[in-house]
Amino acid sequence: MLKVMSAVQARVHYAFKQELKLLAAIIRDYTDDSYEYEPEDGVPRAKKSDYSMVEVIPVSDPNAATMSQRIVQYQAVLQLSQQAPQVYDIPALHRQMLEVLGIKNVAKLVPSIDDEKPTDPLSENMNILRLKPVKAFMYQDHNAHITAHSNMMQDPAIQAMIGQSPMATQIQAATQAHIAEHLAFAYRRQVQDAIGVPLPHPDEKLPEQAEVELSRMVAEGSQIVLAQHQAEAAQAQAQEQMQDPIMQVEMQKLQLQQAEIQRKAAKDQMDAQLKAGELTLKAEMAGMKQEEAEARFELEGAKVGIDVAKSHSQLRVNRKPKGGNNQ
Repeated sequence: MLKVMSAVQARVHYAFKQELKLLAAIIRDYTDDSYEYEPEDGVPRAKKSDYSMVEVIPVSDPNAATMSQRIVQYQAVLQLSQQAPQVYDIPALHRQMLEVLGIKNVAKLVPSIDDEKPTDPLSENMNILRLKPVKAFMYQDHNAHITAHSNMMQDPAIQAMIGQSPMATQIQAATQAHIAEHLAFAYRRQVQDAIGVPLPHPDEKLPEQAEVELSRMVAEGSQIVLAQHQAEAAQAQAQEQMQDPIMQVEMQKLQLQQAEIQRKAAKDQMDAQLKAGELTLKAEMAGMKQEEAEARFELEGAKVGIDVAKSHSQLRVNRKPKGGNNQ
């Protein structure tokens, strides 16, 4: 029976759609070509052409003949969303379910994230703990918001209370998702500061060439930000290692080894200088001995010369005749 009712509703649905299209075509064909008044935007258009852009889209679903069928469909979607909640817009899905059930004031029962207003980090923390929707805005101080949210999640008292709540998993997931939203905006601002050019709004539609040029600029800016973050990470790692007790002991050992090496080098240099001085002294002493030997040799030569001269004089005296002069 339900199949017959669905088939009848589908045909009525299609026929009514065609009827609405015919009415739109009749109005288009028998309407004046121009407006009789000046539009608010100041650009008059032909009234006939307005109806050329009309597309009749039925609101009803011909495949769901009864409310029970629609409820079953939404229940199936809700079950699928539990398997992959990151894929679905859960609040939107619940709002549609309530509308199918005919519930009024759906927007108040399930607030939309698009209706959220900017709030301070503390108010956001309160909304997260109560599982109310929160939203980050581009102009906010994202680093301050990230610090406030991270501090709340690291607070032992808050962690203890959340751990006792049956909604602990949802609270932690909502917090991480909101921190990620602030982190994305903060990274966008860093890239923008790196390239020195204001970036267009994320929802703004760009021409193809402008998007290509923007992509190249963003790539260069992201490279600059990456280098900055790598340098900061290396510096933080070095500071962390310096605070490690084991690393401090190793650094002290290294300093002692370097001091020992410097002491040995200084000792070797001193020994080399002493050796060089000793060699110089020996060379000087050897030179003095050589000069002394030469002086002694000359002195001995002089003595020998004197002795020879004395001998010659004595021989001459001995050769003279005895007894006086012979005349």
